[in-house]
Amino acid sequence: MGTDAAAGASSHPGARRAEAEAAVARAHASEWTFVLAAAARVAGDLDAAEDCVQDAYAQALVHWARDGVPARPGAWLTTVATRRALELHRRAATLARKLPLLVPDPVDELPEAYEFPDERLRLVFTCCHPALALEAQVALTLRFVCGLSTAEVARAFLVKEATMQARLTRAKKKIAETRIPYRVPDAAELPERLAAVLEVVHLVYTSGHTAAAGAGLTRLDLAERGIALARMLRALLPRDPDVAGLLALTLLTEARRAARTDADGRLVLLEDQDRALWNHELIAAGQQLVEQALRTPPAGRYTLMAAIAALHDEAPSWTETDWPQILALYDLLLRRWPSTVVALNRAVAVSFVEGPAEALALVDGLAEDPSLATYPYLAATRADLLRRLGETDAAAAAYEEALLLTANEVEAQFLSARLADLR
Repeated sequence: MGTDAAAGASSHPGARRAEAEAAVARAHASEWTFVLAAAARVAGDLDAAEDCVQDAYAQALVHWARDGVPARPGAWLTTVATRRALELHRRAATLARKLPLLVPDPVDELPEAYEFPDERLRLVFTCCHPALALEAQVALTLRFVCGLSTAEVARAFLVKEATMQARLTRAKKKIAETRIPYRVPDAAELPERLAAVLEVVHLVYTSGHTAAAGAGLTRLDLAERGIALARMLRALLPRDPDVAGLLALTLLTEARRAARTDADGRLVLLEDQDRALWNHELIAAGQQLVEQALRTPPAGRYTLMAAIAALHDEAPSWTETDWPQILALYDLLLRRWPSTVVALNRAVAVSFVEGPAEALALVDGLAEDPSLATYPYLAATRADLLRRLGETDAAAAAYEEALLLTANEVEAQFLSARLADLR
């Protein structure tokens, strides 16, 4: 009766509910950390703040389905969460006895020269408390501040989801039992927290660069969040070489994103990418940061990784890649940061310098490490080396193993195609 079809469809309860659910999902990906940071400052307790934020998202599903999605979803969620946090803060004496987890002092500010450029970075530094083991700091911050799922955090640490859940529970229990006083650190405390913060930012970016699971190769929201946090760190600590190295690494890696998949969404390996699609502004900015970081020896972990990425980005073609230099950098990186993943990546470089047979011997040695038992890239690397050596049956078996361990659909499609080619 005078209402067009589009308006009628949008006013249907089912359509409004679907629209609200989609908007809440988008807001969870883009606004979670902003809303949590605001609620934490009011509640004075991160555990309570997380409850407030979850409640705000639950209310959004109801209100947005009934009243429509607001023009500024993040502001709506922040208002609801902080109002609830204010209620909890008014009962702070009781709450402190019942929920002693993560208690930042909302009035304790850094000196003006060290004011955080963003609430998200402030919260990351607050949660990376040196009283906890480094791994616990990073895992807790990734899970509760950066919004990664327990499964995504487990993948970042190469452990099973149940193992990571137990670690998170133990860390929260230690905080509660020892009443670790979480508060915003002052300028003198930043250096002792920086290593954990750098690792948090790096893992946020890498978790977005290649999604642990799902239909897309990347999770753009996490990748963008990681780059944003790296830029904030650079603004906060402009003379720190490790910060410069981390930002360089994210920019040099992100520069290749547009070429990582083809028009049909299929994975494109680095050797086959159209380098004209790379973002050369990001490459130039990353190279400049690498040069700055290298002026302050010894080069740190992120600077060395960025230097490797820079060599890939500056090569005019795959065949002109400076593999001996890359291998030398991996040798240095492995000494500075002993890691099975670095050793696996080094083996790939060995395959292009000394040959796939030498690399395969290294990879087979790494296969005995239990931390890589469910790591899909170990099986995939081994499969590729066997394929290059003409060991078709063994390569097919390795590709099948990699497929069993791969939850990302784009990567799985690529592995299936390689397997089909062999057969």
